[in-house]
Amino acid sequence: MREEIKGSCLKRLKRIEGQIRGLAKMVEDDRYCIDVVTQIGAARAALRRVEEEVLRDHVAHCVEHAISSGDKADQRRKIAELMDVIGRAER
Repeated sequence: MREEIKGSCLKRLKRIEGQIRGLAKMVEDDRYCIDVVTQIGAARAALRRVEEEVLRDHVAHCVEHAISSGDKADQRRKIAELMDVIGRAER
């Protein structure tokens, strides 16, 4: 992972960590259920953005490298890996 992406992801993940702590406090404080669910959705969306950033970087570097290498086995492996992770992300 490139350093700029790594830094960006770590910054986002620390923010998400704070959101999760906030969610735990909301549950401890018996906050209104819909407010808790709304915040869970916000945390999930933030995680999706990190996931997209990591995947974009993976395609731009790892998959691109496999394609430019000319190694057919590596190309198939990287594409299969990518399809698997995208399939899991959609569930």
